[in-house]
Amino acid sequence: METSLRYGVDSKSLVIHAKEKFPLTTFTHLQGHAELDTKIGAPTYLSAMIRQYFPDQFASLAVGVQYFRRQKLWYNVRGKKAFPVTADNSVNFQIKGKYDVDEKLLEKKTSGAAEFTWNVMDVKKDQDVRFKVGYEVIEKVPYFQIRENNWTLNVNSNGKWKVRYDL
Repeated sequence: METSLRYGVDSKSLVIHAKEKFPLTTFTHLQGHAELDTKIGAPTYLSAMIRQYFPDQFASLAVGVQYFRRQKLWYNVRGKKAFPVTADNSVNFQIKGKYDVDEKLLEKKTSGAAEFTWNVMDVKKDQDVRFKVGYEVIEKVPYFQIRENNWTLNVNSNGKWKVRYDL
């Protein structure tokens, strides 16, 4: 199980996030997510999705359901496709998209992004760094991510930020 502590500009408290992948076939798994708000002591987000990987295409497709404490139930479809820029895959160009619809099939949300990722392995002994620069197409917002081993910082041009520490 992957767990992390998360805090961001919109947060009023620290969130504990957990993710688990259950293999169904070689390239398909059931993925579950949950978030626990430490201030209220209750789950604020639950998610389950089936994700199919296409390793020869550097792509994935997922369908699932999400529950938000305030927004209730949502269904979603998401996809990703990576294009290696360098032979060693240290630099990639990636496109990704997501479509959400509420439980009554009335409210819809879309997002899409294009991003470059640069993975720098062994900056120092046992220290890896990832830089990501992207553009959210629907909201027209550039963003940046830097990740160093367990720490991740996400920032966008609207002044939103989020910090994550992987346990």
